[in-house]
Amino acid sequence: MRHVLFGLLSLAAAGFWTSTASNAQPAATPPDEVDLALVLAVDISYSMDLDELALQRGGYIEAFRSKQLHDAIAKGALGKIAVTYFEWAGGNFQHIVKPWTVIDTPQSAIAFAEELGEAQTRRGRRTSISGAIDLGMQLLEQANVTAMRRVIDISGDGANNDGRPVTAARDDARDKGISINGLPVMLKQASYFDIDNLDVYYEDCVVTGIGAFVIPIRERHQFVDATRTKLVREIAETQAAEATIQKAQSKEPRVSCLSGERQWRDRMGN
Repeated sequence: MRHVLFGLLSLAAAGFWTSTASNAQPAATPPDEVDLALVLAVDISYSMDLDELALQRGGYIEAFRSKQLHDAIAKGALGKIAVTYFEWAGGNFQHIVKPWTVIDTPQSAIAFAEELGEAQTRRGRRTSISGAIDLGMQLLEQANVTAMRRVIDISGDGANNDGRPVTAARDDARDKGISINGLPVMLKQASYFDIDNLDVYYEDCVVTGIGAFVIPIRERHQFVDATRTKLVREIAETQAAEATIQKAQSKEPRVSCLSGERQWRDRMGN
């Protein structure tokens, strides 16, 4: 009997040890060091037609396939960046298409492009640039990387009309040391919710940070070139637009930063 009890106690002890070991948390993976942590926030609201959505996605795909982008990454101090890509519309309509991915070779950049090409495109109601900025900040806080620079890249074809004021989100990003750049899509003025001078709205109300810039798209054939130029510029940390953007934000905006909210209220009554 003594031998049986000893055996049972040994088995119980072994079971406790196995259970404890299996429940132990794995060691945390140390953060990867990168030159840039880049959030790509892409508008998929209904104001974008299907052709524009395809052109927009295609612009990012071709940019990540391009030698110019590969060379820009390679010339960084560490030679690698971290990127995540999400699509957004209203404040409650956001979808992460590609989670954080470290890109450090042409092959990894091309793989990122291929996976973007395979992902389904969604569409949503309303336009919340502030919601996109808020999610971008959250993703940057959650990224398991140590980045020399942190940037949120907003592309869209309209003014903020949902969520909190865009300037409140922009200023929160600025206070966290996060830059925001803009790619306003200005192909048509066919909707009541379009505004004139969307590029000026982006300059005065959306972008922020040292070297922040806006590259408008006014023609369909500009999608690929403009998107590649924007990404290469972000990776290379070009400072050419610093004076223009900082000057614009140091005085009263040239357009109302609540123009989108006002249009929605006037049109919909809420």
